Amino acid sequence: MGLRERAGRLRRAYAPHEQRPLGGYLLSMTTYGGVTAAIAGLARVTGRPIPDRPAASDVVLLSIATHKLSRLLAKDAVTSPLRAPFTRYDRPIGSGEVMEQVRDSGSGTRHAIGELLSCPFCLAVWVATGLTGGLVLAPRLTRLVATALTAVAASDFLQMGYAAAQQAAEGHPGRPGHDYGDAA
Repeated sequence: MGLRERAGRLRRAYAPHEQRPLGGYLLSMTTYGGVTAAIAGLARVTGRPIPDRPAASDVVLLSIATHKLSRLLAKDAVTSPLRAPFTRYDRPIGSGEVMEQVRDSGSGTRHAIGELLSCPFCLAVWVATGLTGGLVLAPRLTRLVATALTAVAASDFLQMGYAAAQQAAEGHPGRPGHDYGDAA
């Protein structure tokens, strides 16, 4: 039995009632491993030290930046041209974000990339790896970019909090911020 036949049997045994792009997932994992190895190789070739333990402030900074960049890449309406070859627009989901569906037609690789690009949780592993590699290879620039992304994430939460407070104030007459005309 050839390799293709074995792969086909494995795919059918894994998901007998659904087409899952195992080959595309395998290619994605291989690419991720290659990117990670390239970052490690660059660090070694350039003599960049790899810290024994990252500073807590860097972990917090990169965590928030990873969250924001992952959502920006996976859900933001403005970045939809990057996802369009792999996804189809479904509907807006608020705060400048869109819901998209993975394109099922085409190759398993296309499907796997569509899943990766439209899922902020899936994309976060890649983003965190890139930012962490950036912290080793170009720490000042990476911290600057991460600071900007963290500021945008904080702004997003403040905007949502402001909108929620505004709605609460408008929905409850007599509460602070609703109607000050009666107080005079």
